[in-house]
Amino acid sequence: MHNSQDGSAMATYGADGKPWKGTGPLPALTRGTCLGCHGIGTAKIVTIGGSAIPQVYHTDASGDLAGGNFAYILGTKSRVTADGNSAGHNVVALGQNETVLTVPPSGEKGHPTSVTNTNLRCAGKYGCHGTRVDNTKTELQQLKGAHHQNVDGKCDTADTNYNSYRFLRGVKGLENTGTYKWQNYDADNHNEYFGATTPMSDACGSCHGSGMAAMPANNTISGFCGTCHGSYHLREGIGGDISSPFTRHPTDVVLPSDVNKEYKDYTSYSVEAPVGRTTVPAAPSSTVTPGTDVVTCLSCHAAHATPYADMLRWDYSGMVAGGGGSGGCFTCHTQKDD
Repeated sequence: MHNSQDGSAMATYGADGKPWKGTGPLPALTRGTCLGCHGIGTAKIVTIGGSAIPQVYHTDASGDLAGGNFAYILGTKSRVTADGNSAGHNVVALGQNETVLTVPPSGEKGHPTSVTNTNLRCAGKYGCHGTRVDNTKTELQQLKGAHHQNVDGKCDTADTNYNSYRFLRGVKGLENTGTYKWQNYDADNHNEYFGATTPMSDACGSCHGSGMAAMPANNTISGFCGTCHGSYHLREGIGGDISSPFTRHPTDVVLPSDVNKEYKDYTSYSVEAPVGRTTVPAAPSSTVTPGTDVVTCLSCHAAHATPYADMLRWDYSGMVAGGGGSGGCFTCHTQKDD
């Protein structure tokens, strides 16, 4: 707490030169920034002081956590896309600003210039986690109370930081726990994302809750993404309603169950193309129910970064209609590979 031990500062640059370990003293008596705890190991989960800590930046060859891995942006873990910027959310803590985009893509609905390539952060007003309202406070201040009061597992209240899914204020969902905590491991062990049967409308109340903090009124993960990427989610952005044809790929719409439609065949849960549930379950389910379960932003994208362009969960260049492929887009569009 005094930033001193054995005559040396506690919060300093590491031997590897990673800037996110901070130069200290740091807010809230911490020894590093967000990545100072969540980006320090070669393994995807490390143990610090007896506690397991999920890593959002690592080089673990065994795979990544459910949110993806920022290492693909910097190229410290091998990626398919040639452009690291397109691999994920280029937060300023990485020390490398986005050089192609200056504002969130499809942010026309809402505040298209609030978040930029120079202020995108892990938490706070210009980030994803914690309270997103006051830019005078640090990221750690905007996460106040989250770790100490953390609700683990089922998060179906979501009215403050600590009881929201992954500290995404206002988002409901089921956090995978147990052996495969923080991971979408297989059909029986994965997160459950909360979704709705219709996306939010283009109105201020869709994104702003108490204290004008940016949080989705419908509590869904897609609604949360839509607070920055409005046109990709809001009804007005996807085509005006929930019926095909759509202007953009819809989210928070039901996976069709029509016996004449290809989507009816997606019945076994795929961690490569996860669906959303309209009720937060108590445990993960290996079953997908067309007509009930919904498409979300995370059905196709990961939250942090992936090896593929546009933060996709798979290589889109391999999704060739009639090409006989499998997985990826064809998980839902089950006949397009024929």
